[in-house]
Amino acid sequence: MNEFIKITEQASHYRNLETMSVSEILIHINSEDKTVPLAVEKAIPQIEKLTAVISDKMLSGGRLFYIGAGTSGRLGIVDASECPPTYGVPYGLVIGIIAGGEKAITQAVEFAEDSHEEGWADLQKHFVNDKDVVIGLAASGTTPYVIGALEQCRKKRIITGSIACNPNSPVSQCADFPIEVVVGPEFVTGSTRMKSGTAQKLVLNMISTTVMIQLGRVEDNKMVNMQLTNVKLVDRGVKMIMDRLGIKEYEKAKNLLLKYGTVKKTEDAVKLNGHAPN
Repeated sequence: MNEFIKITEQASHYRNLETMSVSEILIHINSEDKTVPLAVEKAIPQIEKLTAVISDKMLSGGRLFYIGAGTSGRLGIVDASECPPTYGVPYGLVIGIIAGGEKAITQAVEFAEDSHEEGWADLQKHFVNDKDVVIGLAASGTTPYVIGALEQCRKKRIITGSIACNPNSPVSQCADFPIEVVVGPEFVTGSTRMKSGTAQKLVLNMISTTVMIQLGRVEDNKMVNMQLTNVKLVDRGVKMIMDRLGIKEYEKAKNLLLKYGTVKKTEDAVKLNGHAPN
């Protein structure tokens, strides 16, 4: 077995941070952040394999679960919660689970991530099954809550993935499709909400966006199934309809959009009914 080195806990490359000026701190943080996309790029082959499997499973009626603790868990919840309004998919298709439950989204819950059994118990509340895919999120790659969940998934023949920021991590050993984005030591030693969190966020963006495109929730480069949850999104939808259907009058396009609910449904209705653009 390859040696596991916990790079996320190694000392920062910078010393005496408290003596730096504000400008120096910001410049050094930015310099470290610039390295993250390059680390993600190296992991694209791993990301591709997992994303392809997720797309196949979801096209067959399965769901996608993210499970994590702390920052990792919160990032999973953010990504899951943004899928319905952005792509018009039902709530419950992409599910984020965090150690410690809802309270842990905004507050640290002591020792929640240390339970080897609770992760699986939380997945069972959603009746997880072999149609689904479960991705374990753990920057360190050592979180018992996540590892325990993935181990049980494997026993139940549920496909698993993982996203970690240490090479050869324990969580990777439990995943069918591990992703390891090695970003190096953090600017503040061990503060994995920084580069590691950024790396996980980038990978989650890549996975969910690609999957939603594969599911047909995007046409051309437009979010044609987005929910109209605020004035900004209504305006965006109206402009899409004007552009895509050749409608010149803003109010006419807006009335059609509000009648049918999404850009996609509006387009389909207009095409079906043979309405002239103007």
